[in-house]
Amino acid sequence: MEHLTDIDIAQNTTLIHIKEIASKLKIEEDDLELYGKFKAKLPLDLIDEKEVAKNNLILVTAITPTPAGEGKTTVSIGLTEGLNKIGEQATVVLREPSLGPVFGIKGGAAGGGYSQVVPMEDINLHFTGDFNAVEKANNLLSALVDNNLQAAKNLNLDPRTIFWKRVIDMNDRSLRNITIGLGGTANGVPREDGFNITPASEVMAILCMASGFADLKKRLGDIFIGFTFDKKPVFARDLKAENAMAILLKDAIKPNLVQTLERNPAIIHGGPFANIAQGTNTILATKMGLSLSKYVVTEAGFGADLGAEKFLNIKCAASGLSPKAVVLVATIRALRHHGGAVKEAVNEPSTKFVAAGMANLEKHIENIRKFNIEPVVAINSFTNDTPEEFDLVVDACKKLGVEAVISDGWANGGNGTIELANAVKRIVEQGQSNFKPLYDWKSPVKEKIEIIAREIYGAVSVDYDKKAKLNLRRIDRLGFSDFAICMAKTQKSFSDNETLVGRPEDFVVTVREIEIAAGAGFIIPILGKMMRMPGLPAHPASENMSIDDDGVISGLS
Repeated sequence: MEHLTDIDIAQNTTLIHIKEIASKLKIEEDDLELYGKFKAKLPLDLIDEKEVAKNNLILVTAITPTPAGEGKTTVSIGLTEGLNKIGEQATVVLREPSLGPVFGIKGGAAGGGYSQVVPMEDINLHFTGDFNAVEKANNLLSALVDNNLQAAKNLNLDPRTIFWKRVIDMNDRSLRNITIGLGGTANGVPREDGFNITPASEVMAILCMASGFADLKKRLGDIFIGFTFDKKPVFARDLKAENAMAILLKDAIKPNLVQTLERNPAIIHGGPFANIAQGTNTILATKMGLSLSKYVVTEAGFGADLGAEKFLNIKCAASGLSPKAVVLVATIRALRHHGGAVKEAVNEPSTKFVAAGMANLEKHIENIRKFNIEPVVAINSFTNDTPEEFDLVVDACKKLGVEAVISDGWANGGNGTIELANAVKRIVEQGQSNFKPLYDWKSPVKEKIEIIAREIYGAVSVDYDKKAKLNLRRIDRLGFSDFAICMAKTQKSFSDNETLVGRPEDFVVTVREIEIAAGAGFIIPILGKMMRMPGLPAHPASENMSIDDDGVISGLS
């Protein structure tokens, strides 16, 4: 039988008009802002807080991932199909993909196999222009900063203290560190600068945290830029930037409606990375889904120690959202990896390595329960997995009082996730979850950091480099101690050392420095060296892509 790629499957699917998808959510056609036949933006006035409180939010997260990822998005979409198969109205709410990974190494983020959101080419590329709007708003602020340095009546901003960077949604290592303003007095003030990738922009984080348009503007004005020569803080509002930035985001703030392969609703909005930002879609998109559906399935990036922790301690604590269940995605491949299998052997069956790797899954289960939420383990199946390995995981989870089921959404769509859908429904209907955050935002900064490090990562203690200690004093002086904590850490390990796989013990994490995202409402302790502008691999995914004379794209996955 011919092997079909993700894009083959997507292109072989007949899409229905987006107004038909909207009708399933009882949205009037006049309320849609159409972007062609298969995409639409949704007005914020469709959000109904009473419905949000009444309906059921399901979070999909994962064990500590391998570089290829463990399929959270595929499971999220598949679970949504499965819930609809068993008669429950469900919508999937996801992040938007970044062009950097699409053209780099990881590929797209629209699901896979027979659990995809479509039109996948549009979603993985420019979509409705939200990333472009975030990029332009970010870079408008950069331009205003440098223009103020040039102006006769400036803010006395010290260019050596400017924290704000430009962004572009592409993997381009040559832009990490640059010098700008060269060429004489007419061309600006020379200073060091650099680019981050767009998902790392604080503007993206703000878009995902905003409760509405007024809140968006306020948060944009609260962006911390740097200091004056006499040590006074400077914010975006001091440059009168917030309104102009909000104008660029006036459409980007509205969630996007598309469809799954099985013609169920999908809302896609926002796209911060999870290792350096909060890693979840917008609060507005999640509330939009909950206003319109009995079940909303959403995902948080990377492993549960990153995306889920931030989803729960930041997004839910800020918005009042309360998940009724958590789906913890595991793959046999990842369990082999965490059990000690070398890279060349992770695709070879081994109950020995799977049994050893269960320690990683067990720690994630423990962590989810610390939030008073009951997890379900979804074993995302691959062709080289064996029944013996599946049985081992199911039995080990059963001893922990957790149900583990095989999720086969990649190969079979909703028919492959009916068992998972029923398991999730049982937890919801039994009322087993009563979410509570792990820390109080008003607690001291070091206490919040150490709670995450000890409780979620399993560290014995936290060390602070000299720069981090100076940053803590700055945070206290600026009055930002009540912010949430958004840890920047490797996704490859519970620890800050990516080589420590499985469930490391007796380790210390080191906070190198702490950044401030005053508009987003969190501070960012940086553990280890974090890359905010990725580079392309030796053979980027873009090399395998093509487009024919009729505009048909191939090689996009």
